[in-house]
Amino acid sequence: MSKVLFTISYNVRPEMREQYLQFAAELKTHFSTQHKGDYCVYEVKGKKNTFTEVFTFGSMSEYDALEEQHDERTQELEGRLEQFIDKGGMKYSTLVEVE
Repeated sequence: MSKVLFTISYNVRPEMREQYLQFAAELKTHFSTQHKGDYCVYEVKGKKNTFTEVFTFGSMSEYDALEEQHDERTQELEGRLEQFIDKGGMKYSTLVEVE
């Protein structure tokens, strides 16, 4: 079974950094307890305010279940995230492990 990484990358507006870091802790708590797989938020070394959320799933079926697990709290968090992100928006990637 191939692992799957799903990433969301974005730049946070500098004036919103501190509020975002508090929000990122909420994201981690929510996704770590409500969804299958691992979840982490990383800041790109040497690029202040550039962040990547990484979801790690044990299989494609676990990844596919992410859509089914979109509850009200998840939708609320996703909506709040947008206030922190600069005009560049979000970039998504899905990586499947080569076996």
